Order: sequence, then C-alpha cells, then structure tokens
Amino acid sequence: MVDPGAAPGEPGCGRPRRAGSLQKKLAATLAEEEARQPARPVTLFCTDEHRIGLKPVTRRVWAPRGQRPTALGHHRYAWLYVTAFVAPATGESHWYVGNGVSKPLFERLLALFAQEAGAGPQRTILLLLDGAGWHTEPGLRVPDGLRLIHLPPYTPELQPAEHLWRLVDEPIVNRHFDRIAEIQDRIEQRCRDLEAQPDIRRDNTLFRWWPQKSTPN
Repeated sequence: MVDPGAAPGEPGCGRPRRAGSLQKKLAATLAEEEARQPARPVTLFCTDEHRIGLKPVTRRVWAPRGQRPTALGHHRYAWLYVTAFVAPATGESHWYVGNGVSKPLFERLLALFAQEAGAGPQRTILLLLDGAGWHTEPGLRVPDGLRLIHLPPYTPELQPAEHLWRLVDEPIVNRHFDRIAEIQDRIEQRCRDLEAQPDIRRDNTLFRWWPQKSTPN
C-alpha cells in the first residue's frame, strides 16, 4: 500500500503546521455542515486538474550498463486536461477529460459533478481545491449542496488528488504520439480503469491527517 501520509506537509516531513491547520479546518467544516443538516450525509472530496499532451511524459527506465535509454519525442504544444474529483476516505471518484481550463468550463464541471455525485437536498459535498484563478474568480456559480474549501497558498503537497496523476500517466509514459486524439483515447480508458479500482484510489489519496470523522481535534 502506498503511504501518501508520508508526503511533504505531514508531521516531520516539511510543513507539519500547515497540514495540522488544514486538518482542523476540514474537520471543523464537516462538523459545522453535519450540525446544520443532521439528517443529510456530508462527504469530503478533493479535486485537481492535470495537463498532458503531445509533449512526452518521461520517466526513468532500466538500461544496459554503459548505454543511455532513448525515447522518441517531438515537443508540440497540444494539451488535454484531466479533472478528478475523489473522496479519499472511500475512494469514490468522478473523472472528466477536456481541452482547456476556464471559469465557464469549471462551472460546468462543478454542475456535472454535483449532479453525478448527488449533491443537493440529499447530500452535502465539501470540496477541497487549490487557488487557481478559475477556482476563485468572483461570481463563480457553485451548485446547491456543494461547498468549496481552498488550500492554503503554495501547498500542492497537501492536495491528495495530486497523487492520482502518476497513475493516470501510466499508459503514455515514454511513448510518442502523433495526434492528441490517440492520447485522449488512452487516457479516457485509463480513467475508466481507475474508476473501477476504488481501493487503489483510496490507497493513493488517503493521507494520515485526512479527516474521517466530523469531530474536530
């Protein structure tokens, strides 16, 4: 099992105070929402975007002693964006692939996620996300039943969804593709495969400090 709790931001691993502060904030917000609507379940999700494209994704590989490994590449700047919404405590997830990022697109993604996840009168979802411009612009429409919680500035290590991207990249690592459509086909299939493996998602996103109860420390 991967131990994402050992990531930077954990006690003893770089930024313990920020991790502890965020843990208390999340737990307090969970308690607040549960007190507001005692009969309505409250679930804590996180979300992040990942950019991939025709610029190759490279990783280290084994090679015979004295020989340098090679990988085909042609740096062209056509991109896809994978957006994942995941609940680390359960592994529940929702995946979307698009060709850009913007406030209008993010509003549509929030609406689609809220609909598919059942946010509204029957369920409250708290969503942890970073401070990207399209996440924080004034007037951003947030669906009923969805409440946004922003990470402290400059703390990507506190975002559990970041740990999904190395899994998403697996089918395209050290590979050359001529067309963005080829990458899209592989990535969409990879997202479907990961959707069917909640234990893997949970193992890679459930930080030790991630609240699993609503009661603050």
